[in-house]
Amino acid sequence: MAQAIRQISLVGELEADVEIKASAKKFHQLLAGRPQDIAKATPENFQGCGQREGEFGKVGSVIVWNYVVDGQPKVTKERIEAVDPEKNLIALRTIEGDRMKEFKSFLITVQATQKQRGPGSVVKCHFKYERTDEKVVHPENLLAVLVKVFKGMGEMLLSEV
Repeated sequence: MAQAIRQISLVGELEADVEIKASAKKFHQLLAGRPQDIAKATPENFQGCGQREGEFGKVGSVIVWNYVVDGQPKVTKERIEAVDPEKNLIALRTIEGDRMKEFKSFLITVQATQKQRGPGSVVKCHFKYERTDEKVVHPENLLAVLVKVFKGMGEMLLSEV
């Protein structure tokens, strides 16, 4: 009797592009340099963050984020893996918290690119992750929350003088 071996990949990637009216530079400066202000943009999705090690916007720094997914409050601790102000890019690796209950690894890369025509920019959010097992759903709900947060950040930046 032959047995079929089924390989289930636990590794995944998701991404979304979000158009905002704010500049790529201002968006990146808010996300990397003053993330504690993001809660003002979408308090229903994002409650705040705190710096645990290092300095906001610097590689190696550790940030604790408080956010809401599907109505449930969540906490995650992330280390900044990369920051490139010229490319308006930041990469954050999850190292502790609620997300690590379902994922062995989780890397979020966010890059804002100025639009070629007209004002505003496009923010690309990319997840690369490994689930703990096949029962864990892909994190589309978290990606949807970040899309809302990024749109809110764009609106907030337009209102700042």
